[in-house]
Amino acid sequence: MAKFVVAIDGGAGSGKSTTAKAVAKRLKFFYLDTGAMYRAATLKYLRCGGSTDNIDTALVREIIKHTVINLRQEGSKILVFLDNKDVTLEIRTTPVNNFVSPISALPEIREWMVQKQREVAEGKNVICEGRDIGTVVFPDAQVKIYMQADLKIRAQRRQKELDEKNIEADFNKVVENLKFRDKYDSNRVHSPLKKAEDAIILDTTDITIEQEVDFVEKIVRERLKEIPKIQNT
Repeated sequence: MAKFVVAIDGGAGSGKSTTAKAVAKRLKFFYLDTGAMYRAATLKYLRCGGSTDNIDTALVREIIKHTVINLRQEGSKILVFLDNKDVTLEIRTTPVNNFVSPISALPEIREWMVQKQREVAEGKNVICEGRDIGTVVFPDAQVKIYMQADLKIRAQRRQKELDEKNIEADFNKVVENLKFRDKYDSNRVHSPLKKAEDAIILDTTDITIEQEVDFVEKIVRERLKEIPKIQNT
């Protein structure tokens, strides 16, 4: 089991990844990028020629049997490896963006990923973000945060992120992709996006990244003080 878990959930572009990475760096926690793991599975499906019109469930089952996904921390960076090859940048491309929600919604994929995520977190102090972290993956997390923000702001952030990675994407298409993912993720039958009952809401629409990070860091440090046996390593 993980030593101490900070679970950050929320819609696409709400600031989860940026905040989680920064807080992990400040506290020297391991950043468990669950979204990257789903993206890697999606990339594998696309590489194998899987249909994007009707998901090939037989192919999905084969992927689960024969795919290795790892996260490796190098300094402040988390590198994503698919079958022992670095795909950190490739998982952020438009084709993966457009198909990660349908793949992520598959019960087989989610059950597989939950197991893998718990394995990665074992024995560590971790910060992880996604859409079902506080409700499914780590329901007993010591800290749960639910992040939200206006659609336009989220789209601007996602566009900036893509620009920084030299990935071309039309702004209107970014907006439509976020709308699609919001609807899809919130209404899927298996592990839908929703706020855990004991999660703290953080609306990031009108605050800076620094303020987001300060907010979460303060909550985590206060919680750590309440659990003296857990050491921040």
